[in-house]
Amino acid sequence: MEKNTIINNEHLENEKKTSSKENNCAVTNVFKVIGGKWKVLLINAIYSNCPKRFGELRREMEEVTQATLTTQLRELERDGIICRKAYAESPPRVEYKLTDLGKTLMPVIRSLEDWWHAYTNCRDIHNE
Repeated sequence: MEKNTIINNEHLENEKKTSSKENNCAVTNVFKVIGGKWKVLLINAIYSNCPKRFGELRREMEEVTQATLTTQLRELERDGIICRKAYAESPPRVEYKLTDLGKTLMPVIRSLEDWWHAYTNCRDIHNE
């Protein structure tokens, strides 16, 4: 029995070492929250027309499957970026809004967009 405990403790220690290395960079942690193919697009869509209904998001983002959209929205809700309000109606209605915390991401996203434009312009100049 002791060996199992020791092995489990070693496993936990290795996990702590790995996670402390991964969590050293704040930017890496930001991308754990907003990373993913659709999250920034969802945040922008909800911000531009708040509140946003699930069906509207689904129509605006035709390339994403319904399952992926649902997963991404749940993760953003779990992380406190958006809030979800379900209405007891027929047909069911669900609306999404940015939380106050989610709204603080907008300047960050705009800065990333500005960086991208500067980066692509710089690349274009160097590739000529």
